Amino acid sequence: MTAGKLPLHDVRVVDLGDAVGEAAARLLADLGADTVKVEPPGGSPLRHQTPAVGGVSIPFAVRNANKRAIAADLDVPDDRSRVRQLLAGADIAFVTPRALDQLGIDGLDHLTVVISSPFGRTGPRSGWQATARTLLALNGSLSRSGRPGGEPLLPPESIAEATAAAQAAWTALVGHVLRRRTGRGQVIDLSHQEALVTGLDPAFGAQGSAAAGRSGKVRRGRPPADVYPVYRCADGFVRLCLLSERQWRGMFSWLGEPEEFADPSYRSIAGRVAAADRLEPLISALFAPRVAADLVEDAARRGVPLAQVLTLGDAVASDHFIACGTVANREIAPGLELALPVGFADVDGRRLGIRSPSPAVPSTEDSRWRPREPLPGFGSGAAPFSGIRVLDLGVIVFGAEAGRAFADLGADVIKIENTAFPDGLRQTRRGEAMNASFAWGNRGKRSLGLDLRSAEGRRLFEDLASRSDVVLANFKPGTLDSLGIGYDRLSAVNPRIVVLESSAFSRNGPWANRLGYGPLVRAACGVTSLWKYAPEDVESWDGVTVFPDHVAAKLGALTVAAALLARERTGRGAHLEIAQSDVVLHQFAALAALAGLRSGSAAAGNADTVFACAGDDEWCVIDTRAAEALREVCGAPPDGDLAEYVAKWTAGRAPAEAAEILQEQGIAAAPMVRQPELLDDPQLRARNTFTTMRHPLLDGALPMENVAAPFERLTVPPSRPAPLSGENTVEICEDVLGLPPEETRALLSRQVVHRSVADSA
Repeated sequence: MTAGKLPLHDVRVVDLGDAVGEAAARLLADLGADTVKVEPPGGSPLRHQTPAVGGVSIPFAVRNANKRAIAADLDVPDDRSRVRQLLAGADIAFVTPRALDQLGIDGLDHLTVVISSPFGRTGPRSGWQATARTLLALNGSLSRSGRPGGEPLLPPESIAEATAAAQAAWTALVGHVLRRRTGRGQVIDLSHQEALVTGLDPAFGAQGSAAAGRSGKVRRGRPPADVYPVYRCADGFVRLCLLSERQWRGMFSWLGEPEEFADPSYRSIAGRVAAADRLEPLISALFAPRVAADLVEDAARRGVPLAQVLTLGDAVASDHFIACGTVANREIAPGLELALPVGFADVDGRRLGIRSPSPAVPSTEDSRWRPREPLPGFGSGAAPFSGIRVLDLGVIVFGAEAGRAFADLGADVIKIENTAFPDGLRQTRRGEAMNASFAWGNRGKRSLGLDLRSAEGRRLFEDLASRSDVVLANFKPGTLDSLGIGYDRLSAVNPRIVVLESSAFSRNGPWANRLGYGPLVRAACGVTSLWKYAPEDVESWDGVTVFPDHVAAKLGALTVAAALLARERTGRGAHLEIAQSDVVLHQFAALAALAGLRSGSAAAGNADTVFACAGDDEWCVIDTRAAEALREVCGAPPDGDLAEYVAKWTAGRAPAEAAEILQEQGIAAAPMVRQPELLDDPQLRARNTFTTMRHPLLDGALPMENVAAPFERLTVPPSRPAPLSGENTVEICEDVLGLPPEETRALLSRQVVHRSVADSA
């Protein structure tokens, strides 16, 4: 990367969007894009969004850092003309449907336009109102969250906007890549509902909810969330995340090797869950008298994954996040400086942080861009990433999804595997050759079996890297360097290489070497403490999600795409680092800033928005802030308890019926949808959100995300089925590396490379 310049410094963005569009534009601004926000004279209504400090809306300030602003009234012809002149010099625009209707796009064929709205411009719900909470009801998250047998629990609502924003930013940059290839822009009709369905914890995607989606069975009530238990300790709570046999051995030793649990059956997660009534009291007794920080350090020495359950305010104040630069004091609005999460990734050692505060209420000054030379191209071919080769060292969900983002869009993604250290996502319950989760997360890829711990294997990897564009890895910090294939070595072999390394808690700071999985990241970042019915509750209910893996992978892919664009101008690649904890805190930045100021300001629970309906475990989420309209619909007197009257009204109606009636009155409401029901959701069906795929090792067709759904113009090649480990070893050795067959056979015989069992038979 050119010294001092961020990847998107030559990209121009206009922000005419809603809150999601604003947040997406901020992501591109963080990556260096010159971003201009267009507001009406006197400022956007979003400037008054609560919570506020010193008269400044914290959410608005966070979403609009690193931007400049101009004022324009789109109802005034002269102002519309000024904005169109601005768009004529831009590359990307985020707009609301109304702004697009006012401005039009005639003569702006170069522009990538992302329309941000709750449901998109087509389909039966295109006119519906929405809140973050109603969207979480519609994407399937609500149905799986909460106490089994009890009322479903809404996840923290910040997740909804942030997930939609990540998808909006990704689609915008993909559209821009296409424009650089073809010279043509396009309109992308982004639906927040679709973004959450496919990007938060997808029913038909890698891990987590995959089994629920594939079964096709409609589960009543909430599933148990006891795989990642939370335990009380002397000064709070800790969360345990035992997955592998080696981790269990560490825990077994810590417990004093009780004879009762010496049987090999307890090495499996299923065996331990079945014995939870006997095992958990032992662990509780071990943890109860000790302070959390000491427990976590002791666990790390024993190889046991454990994290302290922090509040959001505790996380912002923690030594680790301050030391590694995740949290810093920044001016987020003119005259207002706060400690808050500042960025989600590092580029060549530089944090993508807040460089400038959100702009003051804008004037009507002219902000047209000066003419410039055309942007350089981005390869050739109709698919956005055709001609790009990605070496995918990733594992589990983040690893699967980061590589799949490029495989779906035409890149040659080669998954590097070693049978001695198999990807955990390949695990199956009965030893099957393939499972649906791996098939979803790794479709479109090829597999090379390669021993990176051998000198010959490392040389082969370097040779492959010299012919590739991207390397993706999500190991513990320092792993690539310890293998001899860190960024410094790979960039010496190939100066154009882009390397993305992901970790749980970043490579710097006191927690850098901690074992990290999504449940532990959520605990340490304050999300687990928010995923409760009430702040004082002991139990948290975030155990059934894989957040933040999917959205962190999307932001990782976004950063890689930005680096590839920059490479076309500079000729050099980049070293990218992203921590899942940084992604989480970036998504909760506004709430985290407030939590750092006001203890207890980050609230948990449903807050009278989830109401029981007629039927077995049927629920509706309603925006009760529309009090006057709700009272009229439900017949509640001015002095009556509104929630009580709404509850009586919904009790006699099916969720869909209740939502339809309320939406007709302009009230945001939505039925709770279970994940298997998403395939029959009328809005998703109308917008072709899902398609199907087949895998030769799985029975029947699998539903999957339709990658082309929100794009106006997008051509991608047919996707190949997810590979067996080493399935493509021979073709990669001979066709990509150019090895003669006899050399490939010799490498196979020395086990430097391997091929799949099926291929070997």
